[in-house]
Amino acid sequence: MQELRNRFDTTKKPSPAAGHVAVMPVDEVHFAQVLQQHPALVIDFWAEWCGPCRRVAPVVEELAQEFVGKVTFAKCDTDHNQRLAMQFGISAIPCLLFFSHGQMVDRLIGALPKESIRAKVMRNFSV
Repeated sequence: MQELRNRFDTTKKPSPAAGHVAVMPVDEVHFAQVLQQHPALVIDFWAEWCGPCRRVAPVVEELAQEFVGKVTFAKCDTDHNQRLAMQFGISAIPCLLFFSHGQMVDRLIGALPKESIRAKVMRNFSV
């Protein structure tokens, strides 16, 4: 029984594997600070209930590892940060917003393939 409880305990955070680069959470309170500290930033706007968002999440994780040191990846839960989602006119998720030096330069909407997202990252940040 304890094994089942441990397996489905959502309060536990998985320990990052060696070399693992986490996608940082961003919220309304810390948004300006994150934007200022990361000149090349991609934010994944998502929600827990969104199936396509769950398909994009591992792709974003993989790209965060691929571009470590060059581009920062973050995620923003739209259910908990509705003002932020409204500020950027997010009406469909998943939605990836690309920020260069604090300015939004591009967006992608939908569960696109990894290669499409990678191409946008490379084009927007010249990496």
